[in-house]
Amino acid sequence: MNTPTGGDLLAESLAAQGVSRVFGIPGVQLDAAADALYQRADRIDFLCARNEQATTYMADGYARSTGEVGVAMVVPGPGVLNALSGLATAYSANSPVLLLAGQIDSRAIGKGLGALHEIPDQTGILERLTKWTGTARSAEQIPGLVAEAFRQLRGGRPRPVALELPPDVLAATAQAAIPGRVAAGPVQPDPKTLAEAARLLRGARRPLIYVGGGVLAADASPALLALAETLEAPVLVSENGRGAIDARHRLAFDALALRAFRPDADVVLAVGTRFVSTFGTRIDTAGAKVILLNAEHDDLHGPREADLRLHADAALGLSGLVEEVGKPSRPKRDSEFAAVRAWLQEQFADIGPQREYLDAIRQALPGDGVLVSEFTQVGYAASACYPAHRPRTYIGPGYQGTLGYGFATALGVKAADPHRPVVSINGDGGFSWTLQELSTARKYDLGLVTVVFHDGFYGNVRRIQKNRYGARYFATDLTNPDYPQLAAAFGIASARAWTPKELQGVLAEAVSANEPVLIDVPVGEFPSPWHLIHEGIPRPAPLAPDAHLVREESS
Repeated sequence: MNTPTGGDLLAESLAAQGVSRVFGIPGVQLDAAADALYQRADRIDFLCARNEQATTYMADGYARSTGEVGVAMVVPGPGVLNALSGLATAYSANSPVLLLAGQIDSRAIGKGLGALHEIPDQTGILERLTKWTGTARSAEQIPGLVAEAFRQLRGGRPRPVALELPPDVLAATAQAAIPGRVAAGPVQPDPKTLAEAARLLRGARRPLIYVGGGVLAADASPALLALAETLEAPVLVSENGRGAIDARHRLAFDALALRAFRPDADVVLAVGTRFVSTFGTRIDTAGAKVILLNAEHDDLHGPREADLRLHADAALGLSGLVEEVGKPSRPKRDSEFAAVRAWLQEQFADIGPQREYLDAIRQALPGDGVLVSEFTQVGYAASACYPAHRPRTYIGPGYQGTLGYGFATALGVKAADPHRPVVSINGDGGFSWTLQELSTARKYDLGLVTVVFHDGFYGNVRRIQKNRYGARYFATDLTNPDYPQLAAAFGIASARAWTPKELQGVLAEAVSANEPVLIDVPVGEFPSPWHLIHEGIPRPAPLAPDAHLVREESS
């Protein structure tokens, strides 16, 4: 047998860790890796994007919709720089993404000789956006470094990692053992702290549970539901926590409900969440005792104030609490819950137009369908009130707020399970970042339904210029393509919807067809959602009821 190359060792190491899909773009520094993947096409699929930016977005979508590691591969320098937006988004959303980053020749790293695609301190750049970054200096090191990458990905708080691969290392031949699959390494709870947390919860009269993406990452929904039902505690979901509990459950509430529950809450259990405001400040709990449960040590401390800090994996921590709390007798809180739901409906009436579109999407999507929410006017509302029914069926950009990530991320979700319905919602501003990936959707027959709400502006910036700067509009108007013609140019079907009701109809047809479809939704001005998302912002004056609608003959 021929001695394997570093590329062969890389491909075999990935396969040993269960990798079956890589999102990337080949290039000269990656030739040996690309050839190794070619020879293993029966085990590892390679999906080629049209811009490196999309590779990490797709890997992120794959990871967050499956719970498995998403893998991207790009050339060094400009390839890595293009991929950083997706890496930053994965970092903010606690997503297990592995970036296989090309490097220049190992003997030239750090010498500033002007090698093709060389940038100063690429390693340092990656280290600032990853949990761990390794660099292979010899082919023999590759299997061990891949195993270490997966130890980092599967242990503690999930966040992206990177492995740099110089071309001479990938092309070199070497013999090396391939480590077996790395097992998960969750953070174990301290028994004494667990018992103290259970004591506080048992003694609480009106506890509430606030959850984030850590519950989804740990597959902790069953334990969460068991504890919530034992305590008769409402479960409030952050944006990243949507789907941790079925939104139809009697204990499920949007995060906005904290403003209504906190005056009477006596204990708040915050699980798998950073538990800070969107401005990075302490969340007001109105004097209730606070228990923080998190796999990330840093998220257990300032600016957060807590009475108890439980450093643990969400599933292990919640399961331990279920066992420790036991089965106390709890009176039902139905009247209290009904009052809070009525209050929520009153608040969300301020964004009635956006909710109408979200209702249309929810009606057209089956329970296991996935909504990937871009930063668009409808997307902002989705982050506050979209009713996800199952874990991993809502994906947003997290605190990174990455404009333009949504469409490419949704392609990664669809590639993970081609039979699962996936809808991507976009604004005309953000969609322009990655619209070239319509080519990718067509090439791989990814039946993603892509909705573009277009008003011809960077809508959020324009609203700020209108309200704060005397309508002195600067660089917010857009020149857009004809979206049906754009779709046709890529061989993709299209439709147009003028109202939420029309959107529901065409969306249901598109989901059923499971073919790539682009739906164009012309819209006008939407009401501001920011007072619902950022506490302290005044409630704005309402817009005209039909301000968001655009008449067909005027478009």
